[in-house]
Amino acid sequence: MKKRVNGFSKRSKDGKLQWVAEEGFDDPESFVQELKSYWLNDAKKQHIYDRISENTISNFILPYGVAPNFIINGESYIIPMVIEESSVVAAASNAAKFWMQRGGFEARVLRSEKVGQIHFYWDGVLRDLMKARDQIFKALCHHSRELSENMVRRGGGILGMDIRTFEEDPSYFQFLIRFETCDSMGANYINSILEHFSSQLDAVFTDIFGPQCTLPEVLMSILSNYTPDCIVQAKVTCPVKDLDQKGIRGNDFADQFQKAVNIARMDTYRATTHNKGIYNGIDAVVLATGNDFRAIEAAGHAYAARDGKYRGLSTCTVEDGQFTLELTVPISVGTVGGLTHVHPLARRSLELLGNPGAHELMKIIAVAGLAQNFAAVRSLITTGIQKGHMKMHLINILNHLNATSSEIDQTIAHFDDKVITFAQVRNYLKQIRREE
Repeated sequence: MKKRVNGFSKRSKDGKLQWVAEEGFDDPESFVQELKSYWLNDAKKQHIYDRISENTISNFILPYGVAPNFIINGESYIIPMVIEESSVVAAASNAAKFWMQRGGFEARVLRSEKVGQIHFYWDGVLRDLMKARDQIFKALCHHSRELSENMVRRGGGILGMDIRTFEEDPSYFQFLIRFETCDSMGANYINSILEHFSSQLDAVFTDIFGPQCTLPEVLMSILSNYTPDCIVQAKVTCPVKDLDQKGIRGNDFADQFQKAVNIARMDTYRATTHNKGIYNGIDAVVLATGNDFRAIEAAGHAYAARDGKYRGLSTCTVEDGQFTLELTVPISVGTVGGLTHVHPLARRSLELLGNPGAHELMKIIAVAGLAQNFAAVRSLITTGIQKGHMKMHLINILNHLNATSSEIDQTIAHFDDKVITFAQVRNYLKQIRREE
Protein backbone atom coordinates (compact mmCIF):
# COMPACT_ATOMS: atom_id res chain seq x y z
CA MET A 1 0.00 0.00 0.00
CA LYS A 2 1.36 3.40 -1.01
CA LYS A 3 2.06 6.00 1.63
CA ARG A 4 -0.30 8.90 2.06
CA VAL A 5 1.23 12.30 1.46
CA ASN A 6 0.37 15.79 2.66
CA GLY A 7 1.37 18.97 0.87
CA PHE A 8 2.35 17.14 -2.31
CA SER A 9 1.34 20.06 -4.55
CA LYS A 10 3.70 22.36 -2.64
CA ARG A 11 6.76 20.24 -3.41
CA SER A 12 9.12 21.18 -6.22
CA LYS A 13 8.90 19.32 -9.52
CA ASP A 14 12.02 17.34 -8.61
CA GLY A 15 10.60 16.64 -5.17
CA LYS A 16 7.36 15.29 -6.61
CA LEU A 17 9.22 13.13 -9.11
CA GLN A 18 11.52 11.72 -6.44
CA TRP A 19 8.61 10.92 -4.10
CA VAL A 20 6.68 9.11 -6.87
CA ALA A 21 9.82 7.19 -7.87
CA GLU A 22 10.52 6.02 -4.33
CA GLU A 23 6.90 5.11 -3.61
CA GLY A 24 6.01 3.47 -6.91
CA PHE A 25 9.09 1.77 -8.35
CA ASP A 26 11.63 -0.86 -7.35
CA ASP A 27 14.32 1.04 -9.27
CA PRO A 28 13.52 4.69 -8.46
CA GLU A 29 16.68 6.13 -9.97
CA SER A 30 15.97 4.53 -13.35
CA PHE A 31 12.43 5.94 -13.29
CA VAL A 32 13.70 9.44 -12.46
CA GLN A 33 16.26 9.32 -15.27
CA GLU A 34 13.69 8.10 -17.79
CA LEU A 35 11.12 10.75 -16.96
CA LYS A 36 13.75 13.48 -16.97
CA SER A 37 14.85 12.35 -20.43
CA TYR A 38 11.49 13.62 -21.71
CA TRP A 39 11.97 17.11 -20.26
CA LEU A 40 12.72 19.78 -22.84
CA ASN A 41 16.20 21.28 -22.94
CA ASP A 42 14.58 24.68 -23.38
CA ALA A 43 13.70 25.53 -19.76
CA LYS A 44 11.38 28.36 -20.77
CA LYS A 45 9.25 26.10 -22.97
CA GLN A 46 9.31 23.36 -20.36
CA HIS A 47 7.96 25.83 -17.81
CA ILE A 48 5.01 26.50 -20.15
CA TYR A 49 4.14 22.80 -20.30
CA ASP A 50 4.60 22.39 -16.55
CA ARG A 51 2.02 25.09 -15.88
CA ILE A 52 -0.64 23.73 -18.24
CA SER A 53 -1.66 21.11 -15.67
CA GLU A 54 -0.92 20.32 -12.03
CA ASN A 55 1.62 18.09 -10.27
CA THR A 56 3.55 17.77 -13.54
CA ILE A 57 6.61 15.52 -13.34
CA SER A 58 7.33 14.95 -17.05
CA ASN A 59 6.00 15.25 -20.60
CA PHE A 60 3.92 12.52 -22.25
CA ILE A 61 4.84 12.59 -25.93
CA LEU A 62 2.31 11.98 -28.71
CA PRO A 63 3.07 12.07 -32.45
CA TYR A 64 2.39 15.35 -34.25
CA GLY A 65 1.40 14.34 -37.77
CA VAL A 66 0.09 16.16 -40.82
CA ALA A 67 -2.42 15.20 -43.51
CA PRO A 68 -1.79 17.05 -46.80
CA ASN A 69 -3.92 17.48 -49.93
CA PHE A 70 -7.15 18.64 -48.26
CA ILE A 71 -9.26 20.88 -50.49
CA ILE A 72 -11.98 22.63 -48.48
CA ASN A 73 -14.29 25.07 -50.25
CA GLY A 74 -11.66 25.42 -52.97
CA GLU A 75 -8.79 26.19 -50.58
CA SER A 76 -5.83 23.88 -49.98
CA TYR A 77 -4.91 22.80 -46.43
CA ILE A 78 -2.28 20.77 -44.62
CA ILE A 79 -4.11 19.56 -41.51
CA PRO A 80 -2.18 18.91 -38.26
CA MET A 81 -3.24 15.85 -36.28
CA VAL A 82 -2.18 14.65 -32.83
CA ILE A 83 -3.20 11.07 -32.09
CA GLU A 84 -1.72 7.86 -30.71
CA GLU A 85 -3.65 5.45 -32.96
CA SER A 86 -1.96 3.87 -35.95
CA SER A 87 -3.38 4.48 -39.45
CA VAL A 88 -5.57 7.49 -38.61
CA VAL A 89 -3.35 10.11 -40.23
CA ALA A 90 -2.64 7.81 -43.17
CA ALA A 91 -6.36 7.18 -43.69
CA ALA A 92 -7.19 10.89 -43.54
CA SER A 93 -4.41 11.64 -46.03
CA ASN A 94 -5.66 8.96 -48.41
CA ALA A 95 -9.22 10.28 -48.20
CA ALA A 96 -7.98 13.82 -48.85
CA LYS A 97 -6.09 12.68 -51.95
CA PHE A 98 -9.10 10.67 -53.17
CA TRP A 99 -11.46 13.64 -52.92
CA MET A 100 -8.90 16.16 -54.16
CA GLN A 101 -9.38 14.52 -57.56
CA ARG A 102 -13.18 14.73 -57.27
CA GLY A 103 -13.76 18.34 -56.26
CA GLY A 104 -12.65 18.31 -52.64
CA PHE A 105 -14.72 18.89 -49.51
CA GLU A 106 -17.43 21.45 -48.90
CA ALA A 107 -18.15 22.80 -45.44
CA ARG A 108 -20.35 25.46 -43.86
CA VAL A 109 -21.22 26.63 -40.37
CA LEU A 110 -24.97 26.48 -39.82
CA ARG A 111 -25.05 28.16 -36.39
CA SER A 112 -22.56 29.06 -33.66
CA GLU A 113 -24.52 29.59 -30.44
CA LYS A 114 -23.12 28.39 -27.11
CA VAL A 115 -25.28 27.85 -24.03
CA GLY A 116 -25.09 28.08 -20.26
CA GLN A 117 -27.48 27.16 -17.48
CA ILE A 118 -28.61 28.56 -14.15
CA HIS A 119 -30.18 25.73 -12.15
CA PHE A 120 -32.49 26.84 -9.35
CA TYR A 121 -35.39 25.77 -7.16
CA TRP A 122 -38.40 28.03 -6.69
CA ASP A 123 -41.82 27.71 -5.08
CA GLY A 124 -43.45 30.42 -7.18
CA VAL A 125 -45.98 30.20 -10.02
CA LEU A 126 -44.62 29.03 -13.38
CA ARG A 127 -47.08 31.21 -15.31
CA ASP A 128 -45.76 34.33 -13.56
CA LEU A 129 -42.16 33.32 -14.29
CA MET A 130 -42.84 32.72 -17.98
CA LYS A 131 -44.66 36.03 -18.26
CA ALA A 132 -41.71 37.87 -16.68
CA ARG A 133 -39.02 36.07 -18.71
CA ASP A 134 -38.08 38.96 -20.97
CA GLN A 135 -38.11 41.41 -18.08
CA ILE A 136 -35.84 39.14 -16.02
CA PHE A 137 -33.45 38.67 -18.93
CA LYS A 138 -33.26 42.39 -19.63
CA ALA A 139 -32.53 43.16 -15.98
CA LEU A 140 -29.83 40.49 -15.72
CA CYS A 141 -28.13 41.75 -18.88
CA HIS A 142 -28.24 45.31 -17.55
CA HIS A 143 -26.49 44.27 -14.34
CA SER A 144 -23.82 42.38 -16.32
CA ARG A 145 -23.18 44.83 -19.16
CA GLU A 146 -19.60 45.62 -18.09
CA LEU A 147 -18.64 41.93 -18.26
CA SER A 148 -19.88 41.76 -21.86
CA GLU A 149 -18.35 44.97 -23.23
CA ASN A 150 -15.36 43.36 -24.92
CA MET A 151 -17.35 40.45 -26.32
CA VAL A 152 -20.03 42.78 -27.69
CA ARG A 153 -17.31 44.90 -29.28
CA ARG A 154 -16.09 41.80 -31.14
CA GLY A 155 -19.60 41.03 -32.37
CA GLY A 156 -20.73 38.56 -29.71
CA GLY A 157 -22.49 38.67 -26.38
CA ILE A 158 -25.62 37.37 -24.67
CA LEU A 159 -28.31 36.43 -27.20
CA GLY A 160 -31.34 35.28 -25.26
CA MET A 161 -32.81 33.21 -22.46
CA ASP A 162 -35.29 30.34 -22.26
CA ILE A 163 -36.96 28.86 -19.19
CA ARG A 164 -36.97 25.08 -18.88
CA THR A 165 -39.01 22.93 -16.49
CA PHE A 166 -39.08 19.21 -15.78
CA GLU A 167 -42.04 17.01 -14.88
CA GLU A 168 -39.86 14.90 -12.59
CA ASP A 169 -39.43 17.85 -10.20
CA PRO A 170 -41.92 20.75 -10.55
CA SER A 171 -39.91 22.94 -8.16
CA TYR A 172 -36.76 22.76 -10.32
CA PHE A 173 -36.28 25.48 -12.94
CA GLN A 174 -33.56 26.30 -15.38
CA PHE A 175 -32.56 29.43 -17.24
CA LEU A 176 -30.96 28.32 -20.51
CA ILE A 177 -28.95 31.29 -21.75
CA ARG A 178 -27.59 31.57 -25.29
CA PHE A 179 -24.28 33.21 -26.21
CA GLU A 180 -22.16 34.14 -29.21
CA THR A 181 -18.47 34.05 -28.31
CA CYS A 182 -16.90 34.84 -31.72
CA ASP A 183 -13.38 33.37 -32.05
CA SER A 184 -13.04 32.29 -28.41
CA MET A 185 -14.37 29.02 -27.06
CA GLY A 186 -15.93 31.26 -24.42
CA ALA A 187 -15.99 29.03 -21.34
CA ASN A 188 -14.62 31.64 -18.95
CA TYR A 189 -16.81 34.38 -20.39
CA ILE A 190 -19.97 32.27 -20.20
CA ASN A 191 -19.31 31.02 -16.67
CA SER A 192 -18.49 34.54 -15.45
CA ILE A 193 -21.77 35.86 -16.86
CA LEU A 194 -23.76 32.97 -15.40
CA GLU A 195 -22.31 33.39 -11.93
CA HIS A 196 -22.93 37.14 -12.06
CA PHE A 197 -26.51 36.53 -13.21
CA SER A 198 -26.96 34.15 -10.28
CA SER A 199 -25.70 36.72 -7.79
CA GLN A 200 -28.31 39.20 -9.06
CA LEU A 201 -31.32 36.87 -9.12
CA ASP A 202 -32.63 37.74 -5.66
CA ALA A 203 -32.59 41.46 -6.43
CA VAL A 204 -34.16 40.98 -9.86
CA PHE A 205 -36.94 38.74 -8.52
CA THR A 206 -37.64 41.22 -5.72
CA ASP A 207 -37.85 44.13 -8.19
CA ILE A 208 -40.19 42.24 -10.52
CA PHE A 209 -42.37 40.19 -8.16
CA GLY A 210 -42.28 42.43 -5.09
CA PRO A 211 -40.54 42.34 -1.69
CA GLN A 212 -42.78 39.52 -0.39
CA CYS A 213 -42.00 37.16 -3.29
CA THR A 214 -40.47 33.72 -2.93
CA LEU A 215 -36.79 33.98 -3.82
CA PRO A 216 -35.05 31.42 -6.04
CA GLU A 217 -32.58 28.98 -4.52
CA VAL A 218 -29.70 28.78 -6.99
CA LEU A 219 -28.03 25.37 -7.00
CA MET A 220 -25.35 25.90 -9.66
CA SER A 221 -24.44 27.95 -12.71
CA ILE A 222 -22.31 26.45 -15.48
CA LEU A 223 -21.96 26.33 -19.25
CA SER A 224 -23.29 23.28 -21.06
CA ASN A 225 -21.03 21.34 -23.39
CA TYR A 226 -24.10 20.22 -25.32
CA THR A 227 -24.18 22.74 -28.16
CA PRO A 228 -26.83 21.62 -30.68
CA ASP A 229 -26.92 25.14 -32.10
CA CYS A 230 -23.17 25.35 -32.68
CA ILE A 231 -23.32 23.20 -35.79
CA VAL A 232 -21.09 22.64 -38.80
CA GLN A 233 -21.78 20.58 -41.91
CA ALA A 234 -19.18 18.96 -44.17
CA LYS A 235 -19.79 16.94 -47.31
CA VAL A 236 -18.29 15.33 -50.38
CA THR A 237 -20.14 14.61 -53.59
CA CYS A 238 -19.34 13.26 -57.03
CA PRO A 239 -20.92 11.26 -59.87
CA VAL A 240 -21.20 7.57 -59.02
CA LYS A 241 -19.17 6.70 -62.11
CA ASP A 242 -16.20 8.58 -60.61
CA LEU A 243 -16.12 6.08 -57.73
CA ASP A 244 -14.76 3.28 -59.94
CA GLN A 245 -11.65 1.86 -58.30
CA LYS A 246 -9.56 -1.28 -58.16
CA GLY A 247 -11.73 -4.33 -57.61
CA ILE A 248 -15.12 -2.60 -57.50
CA ARG A 249 -17.33 -0.61 -59.87
CA GLY A 250 -18.60 2.81 -58.85
CA ASN A 251 -22.27 1.86 -58.63
CA ASP A 252 -21.49 -1.19 -56.46
CA PHE A 253 -19.22 0.89 -54.23
CA ALA A 254 -21.88 3.59 -53.79
CA ASP A 255 -24.58 1.03 -53.00
CA GLN A 256 -22.48 -0.81 -50.42
CA PHE A 257 -21.22 2.42 -48.88
CA GLN A 258 -24.76 3.75 -48.47
CA LYS A 259 -25.88 0.49 -46.86
CA ALA A 260 -22.97 0.62 -44.39
CA VAL A 261 -23.80 4.20 -43.38
CA ASN A 262 -27.50 3.36 -43.07
CA ILE A 263 -26.70 0.47 -40.73
CA ALA A 264 -24.96 2.96 -38.42
CA ARG A 265 -28.13 5.07 -38.50
CA MET A 266 -30.21 2.05 -37.42
CA ASP A 267 -28.00 0.07 -35.06
CA THR A 268 -26.49 1.52 -31.88
CA TYR A 269 -23.71 -1.07 -31.72
CA ARG A 270 -22.48 -0.12 -35.17
CA ALA A 271 -23.21 3.59 -34.63
CA THR A 272 -20.85 3.69 -31.66
CA THR A 273 -17.90 2.40 -33.68
CA HIS A 274 -18.92 4.45 -36.72
CA ASN A 275 -18.88 7.64 -34.67
CA LYS A 276 -15.68 6.67 -32.88
CA GLY A 277 -14.04 6.63 -36.30
CA ILE A 278 -15.35 10.10 -37.05
CA TYR A 279 -13.86 11.36 -33.79
CA ASN A 280 -10.51 9.80 -34.66
CA GLY A 281 -10.27 12.62 -37.18
CA ILE A 282 -12.04 15.32 -35.18
CA ASP A 283 -10.18 14.75 -31.90
CA ALA A 284 -6.77 14.68 -33.60
CA VAL A 285 -7.24 18.17 -35.05
CA VAL A 286 -8.91 19.52 -31.92
CA LEU A 287 -5.97 18.34 -29.83
CA ALA A 288 -3.42 19.72 -32.30
CA THR A 289 -5.04 23.17 -32.08
CA GLY A 290 -5.24 23.25 -28.28
CA ASN A 291 -9.00 22.85 -27.99
CA ASP A 292 -11.08 20.65 -25.68
CA PHE A 293 -11.66 17.33 -27.45
CA ARG A 294 -13.59 15.88 -24.51
CA ALA A 295 -16.19 18.65 -24.62
CA ILE A 296 -16.53 18.37 -28.39
CA GLU A 297 -16.89 14.60 -28.32
CA ALA A 298 -19.41 14.71 -25.46
CA ALA A 299 -21.53 17.16 -27.47
CA GLY A 300 -21.32 14.99 -30.56
CA HIS A 301 -22.41 11.81 -28.83
CA ALA A 302 -25.32 13.62 -27.17
CA TYR A 303 -26.26 15.06 -30.58
CA ALA A 304 -26.14 11.57 -32.07
CA ALA A 305 -28.88 10.55 -29.61
CA ARG A 306 -30.98 13.72 -29.87
CA ASP A 307 -34.09 11.88 -31.12
CA GLY A 308 -33.89 9.30 -28.31
CA LYS A 309 -31.84 6.72 -30.23
CA TYR A 310 -28.07 6.81 -30.65
CA ARG A 311 -27.27 6.97 -34.38
CA GLY A 312 -24.36 7.39 -36.75
CA LEU A 313 -23.56 11.06 -37.33
CA SER A 314 -22.99 10.86 -41.09
CA THR A 315 -25.53 10.30 -43.85
CA CYS A 316 -25.10 8.97 -47.38
CA THR A 317 -27.38 9.45 -50.38
CA VAL A 318 -27.20 8.15 -53.94
CA GLU A 319 -29.64 10.03 -56.15
CA ASP A 320 -29.73 10.61 -59.89
CA GLY A 321 -26.28 9.12 -60.31
CA GLN A 322 -24.74 11.37 -57.64
CA PHE A 323 -23.02 10.09 -54.49
CA THR A 324 -23.07 12.34 -51.42
CA LEU A 325 -21.60 11.75 -47.96
CA GLU A 326 -22.44 14.36 -45.33
CA LEU A 327 -21.56 14.98 -41.69
CA THR A 328 -23.48 17.40 -39.48
CA VAL A 329 -22.00 17.75 -36.01
CA PRO A 330 -21.71 20.24 -33.12
CA ILE A 331 -18.19 21.64 -32.76
CA SER A 332 -17.42 24.39 -30.26
CA VAL A 333 -13.84 25.65 -30.60
CA GLY A 334 -11.78 28.79 -30.19
CA THR A 335 -8.79 30.27 -31.96
CA VAL A 336 -8.01 32.97 -29.40
CA GLY A 337 -7.33 32.61 -25.70
CA GLY A 338 -6.89 29.48 -23.65
CA LEU A 339 -4.45 26.75 -24.63
CA THR A 340 -4.62 27.72 -28.31
CA HIS A 341 -2.11 30.50 -27.68
CA VAL A 342 -0.31 29.04 -24.65
CA HIS A 343 0.81 25.74 -26.15
CA PRO A 344 3.64 26.43 -28.63
CA LEU A 345 2.58 23.71 -31.07
CA ALA A 346 -1.08 24.71 -30.89
CA ARG A 347 -0.02 28.16 -32.11
CA ARG A 348 1.96 26.54 -34.92
CA SER A 349 -1.01 24.36 -35.84
CA LEU A 350 -3.21 27.41 -36.28
CA GLU A 351 -0.48 29.09 -38.31
CA LEU A 352 -0.24 26.00 -40.54
CA LEU A 353 -3.99 26.26 -41.13
CA GLY A 354 -3.70 29.92 -42.10
CA ASN A 355 -4.66 31.36 -38.68
CA PRO A 356 -8.37 30.60 -39.09
CA GLY A 357 -11.18 32.13 -37.10
CA ALA A 358 -13.40 29.84 -35.06
CA HIS A 359 -15.88 29.31 -37.90
CA GLU A 360 -13.16 28.32 -40.34
CA LEU A 361 -11.61 25.96 -37.79
CA MET A 362 -15.02 24.35 -37.23
CA LYS A 363 -15.16 23.56 -40.94
CA ILE A 364 -11.63 22.13 -41.02
CA ILE A 365 -12.30 19.90 -38.02
CA ALA A 366 -15.59 18.62 -39.45
CA VAL A 367 -13.87 17.82 -42.74
CA ALA A 368 -11.20 15.83 -40.89
CA GLY A 369 -13.98 13.81 -39.25
CA LEU A 370 -15.73 13.22 -42.56
CA ALA A 371 -12.47 12.20 -44.25
CA GLN A 372 -11.85 9.66 -41.52
CA ASN A 373 -15.40 8.35 -41.83
CA PHE A 374 -15.06 7.94 -45.59
CA ALA A 375 -11.72 6.16 -45.23
CA ALA A 376 -13.01 3.76 -42.57
CA VAL A 377 -16.23 2.79 -44.36
CA ARG A 378 -14.36 2.49 -47.66
CA SER A 379 -11.96 0.01 -46.06
CA LEU A 380 -14.76 -1.96 -44.43
CA ILE A 381 -16.63 -2.57 -47.69
CA THR A 382 -13.54 -3.29 -49.79
CA THR A 383 -10.31 -4.68 -48.31
CA GLY A 384 -11.46 -4.89 -44.70
CA ILE A 385 -10.22 -2.65 -41.91
CA GLN A 386 -7.38 -4.89 -40.75
CA LYS A 387 -5.30 -4.86 -43.93
CA GLY A 388 -4.31 -1.23 -43.65
CA HIS A 389 -4.51 -0.95 -39.88
CA MET A 390 -2.41 -4.02 -39.09
CA LYS A 391 0.37 -2.94 -41.42
CA MET A 392 0.62 0.26 -39.42
CA HIS A 393 0.31 -1.73 -36.19
CA LEU A 394 3.15 -3.97 -37.36
CA ILE A 395 5.55 -1.07 -36.88
CA ASN A 396 4.39 -0.69 -33.27
CA ILE A 397 4.92 -4.41 -32.66
CA LEU A 398 8.42 -4.25 -34.14
CA ASN A 399 9.30 -1.22 -32.04
CA HIS A 400 8.06 -3.05 -28.95
CA LEU A 401 10.37 -5.96 -29.87
CA ASN A 402 13.31 -3.57 -30.36
CA ALA A 403 13.73 -4.47 -34.04
CA THR A 404 16.54 -2.83 -36.00
CA SER A 405 15.91 -0.92 -39.25
CA SER A 406 17.04 -3.93 -41.27
CA GLU A 407 14.80 -6.28 -39.29
CA ILE A 408 11.84 -3.93 -39.74
CA ASP A 409 12.31 -3.88 -43.53
CA GLN A 410 12.57 -7.68 -43.71
CA THR A 411 9.54 -8.22 -41.50
CA ILE A 412 7.34 -5.76 -43.40
CA ALA A 413 8.23 -7.52 -46.66
CA HIS A 414 7.56 -10.94 -45.15
CA PHE A 415 4.10 -10.03 -43.82
CA ASP A 416 2.98 -8.18 -46.95
CA ASP A 417 0.49 -10.94 -47.82
CA LYS A 418 0.12 -12.61 -44.42
CA VAL A 419 -2.07 -12.23 -41.34
CA ILE A 420 -0.26 -10.21 -38.68
CA THR A 421 -0.29 -11.26 -35.02
CA PHE A 422 2.09 -10.38 -32.22
CA ALA A 423 3.14 -14.02 -31.79
CA GLN A 424 3.86 -14.52 -35.49
CA VAL A 425 5.90 -11.32 -35.69
CA ARG A 426 7.88 -12.29 -32.60
CA ASN A 427 8.58 -15.77 -33.97
CA TYR A 428 9.64 -14.43 -37.35
CA LEU A 429 11.95 -11.94 -35.69
CA LYS A 430 13.53 -14.74 -33.66
CA GLN A 431 14.02 -16.72 -36.86
CA ILE A 432 15.87 -13.99 -38.77
CA ARG A 433 17.97 -13.22 -35.71
CA ARG A 434 19.03 -16.87 -35.50
CA GLU A 435 19.91 -16.85 -39.20
CA GLU A 436 22.11 -13.82 -38.69
